[in-house]
Order: sequence, then structure tokens, then C-alpha cells
Amino acid sequence: MPRAVHVLAFGIFAMVTSEFVVAGLMPQMAEGLGVTVPQIGYLITVFALSMALGGPLLSVALLRLPPKTALMVLFPLFLAGNVLAATASGYPAMLAARVITGVASQAFFGVAISLGAQLTRPEIRGRAVAVILNGLMLGTLLGLPLATLTGERYGWRAAFWAISALTVAAALCTAAGVRRTGRPEGSGTFRSELTAFRAPRLWLTLLTSTMVIGATFSAFSYLNPILTRVTGFSTGTVPLLLLAYGAATVIGNTVVGRLADRHTLPVLLVGLSLNAVFLAGFALLARFDVWAVLCMLGVGLVGVTMNPALVTRVQRAANARPLVNTVHTSFITLGVVLGSALGGLGLDRFGLRAPLWLGAGLAVTGLLTLVPDLLRPTGSPGASGPKRSGGATSANSEHPAPAPLHAGQTS
Repeated sequence: MPRAVHVLAFGIFAMVTSEFVVAGLMPQMAEGLGVTVPQIGYLITVFALSMALGGPLLSVALLRLPPKTALMVLFPLFLAGNVLAATASGYPAMLAARVITGVASQAFFGVAISLGAQLTRPEIRGRAVAVILNGLMLGTLLGLPLATLTGERYGWRAAFWAISALTVAAALCTAAGVRRTGRPEGSGTFRSELTAFRAPRLWLTLLTSTMVIGATFSAFSYLNPILTRVTGFSTGTVPLLLLAYGAATVIGNTVVGRLADRHTLPVLLVGLSLNAVFLAGFALLARFDVWAVLCMLGVGLVGVTMNPALVTRVQRAANARPLVNTVHTSFITLGVVLGSALGGLGLDRFGLRAPLWLGAGLAVTGLLTLVPDLLRPTGSPGASGPKRSGGATSANSEHPAPAPLHAGQTS
């Protein structure tokens, strides 16, 4: 695996740490900015909506730049947002900071995944995506608790200064460790990039991604109250359980990355099925501590860890260029918003187990979006394994024409 892929993961780690830091410092930020805790909670929603809506627009503005150059433009923008957050004198400035960082991080995700595809052979692109997205998993596992610890010990502004320093370090590593490449083959004007979105199958694959992430975040967003008020764990135990959950996501992401290239559709089929089972089992057995923890860890293994397979499937349905990848991550972000919002509504009306049942329902809906691909004959667009010629994947398949794509082609 090229060293540059690991460097890209470092950049993702910085972005994700900034995304989640507010969740760990809500009381301190509310006191410091003179607002309520729910208003601080809106900063998370604003970040997610900025990612989903603004990220693709920024990617369009960067279309004509080589990927590394685009990343080196995005780092200063993201840094500016975090510095603004660290120095915010009031709530409006903090809102502006979250919009800036949300837009920049979403565009960064799309460009980084696209560049990772350019830097690796077609038959290991799923593994490359998994390595890059380990930055996301480690951001949840390590970045969030470290930022929270920094904020609790030195003040919430220190957490944003620490993320700013992390951003500078990631930018320097990217400048030194990622080679400059040309624009992806086949990329061009905004109008030409939009041609990929004419394919109905692409929209179905994007919907699958929304359902996968929505199912997981319907539960993840409310793990703390479920584990304390239903299962009966103490508040001091919950961080340890969340650490175990984060470790499960790293393991699952690595395994899925190994399988995503050759078994894309089976991985998604098994992953969604198991996620529905674990979520339903969690809902049924939430009062029993051992079973609740096992089901929670199961969700960690097969939830957001489907990302490498989701990315591989979307790239085969369209291409691996920045706009498609950024729009895809917008649909993933939409899953976060959908799952957390619907889970909250269900919790208010039906109790703490409702988000778990809702997550199971979203996972089943995700399974239904796979049906058209499952019904396709082997060898037609949508098959899951790489196309073979003489028993090996052709090296010339790295940059195929945008359409039509066949079973194992990736752009």
C-alpha cells in the first residue's frame, strides 16, 4: 500500500476529530458562549448539513485542480475554520466556523478518496479506501476522547487549537508524502462530471449508503442514555464501552476493506443483514448487560465499517472522481442526519429502545435497495467481483471510460 494512502488517512483523522469535538464539550461550550446546551447541539447539525450541501459545491469549484493541489487549498480553509472556532467571541462566529469546517472537510473526503484511487492498482482500491477511512474510525476511537480530555483540562478553546495544530501537521505530511498527480482521466467540466448522475443505478447505490449509515447512527447517537437508563451501566463505564465500540469499527473496517474489491455485494448483503439482527437483538435484550454489549459491538463491526464496500460499489456504478465521491459522502452524511433525527423522534414518542428498532428497519430498507443488483445476471453491471481476463485483473482497467461500466471495472 503506498505511503501516501496512510498520509491521506491522517488528514481524514484531523477532519473527523473536528467534526465530533463539540459532542464531548457541550456543557463547557454552552457556558463559554453564553448559550444553552441544545444550541450547542445545533452546531453538530450545522456541521453535517454544511458537509452534505456545501461539500459538493466546493468540489465543483476545485474540479480543474490536480487532487494534491486541491487538498493543499482545503487545508488552509479547514484551518481557518478551526482558528475561528478557537477564537469565537459569540455563537454566530461559532456557527460560521462550523459551516466553514463542514464544507471543507466534506470536499476533502471526496478528493482524498479519489486521489487514493489514482495512487493504487484497481484490484486493491477497496483496501486503499479502508486505510483512508481508518482515519474516520480512529477519529472516533482516539480523536474524540483526546480532544474532549484536552478541552476538559485546558478549556474548550484549547481543543480547537489542538485540532488546528493537528491540521497543520497533516498538511505538512501531505505536502511531503503525497506525490503530485494530474487530474483523473476523464474529468472535465462541471457539465461533463454531471453525466455520471444520469444513471438510475448510481442513485440506488447512493440510497443504500444512506440507509447503512442511517441504521447505525440511529442507535449510535443514543448509546449513552440506552446503556445507562435501560441496561443500567454507570456513566463512568460508558466511555470504556464506547472505546470498545470504536475498536470494533477499526477491526470491521479493516476486514471489509480486504473483501470489498472482490466481494462487494456479498459483503453489503451480509453486513446489512447482521446489522439488522444486532440492532433488533439490542432492542430486545437491552436490559441484559452482557447481551447488550455484544449486540453493541456487533453493530460496531458491521455498521459504518461497510464504507469501503459502499465506496467501491458507487465507483463501479459511476467513476472514482472527486465529484462523485463528494456527493457520495454527502449521502453518507445524510444518513447520519436521518438516523439521529428519526431516532430522536422515536425516542420521544416510544422510549429509549425505539432508535434501535428504527435502526433495524433502516437496515432492512437498505437490504431492499440491493435487490436490483442481486437480480442482475453475473457479468452484467452490478456484479461484485473484479472482471478477470486470463485469471487476472487487467492493469489497463485503471481508468476506463465513464460508461458503461461492467462487473469489476472502476474508474
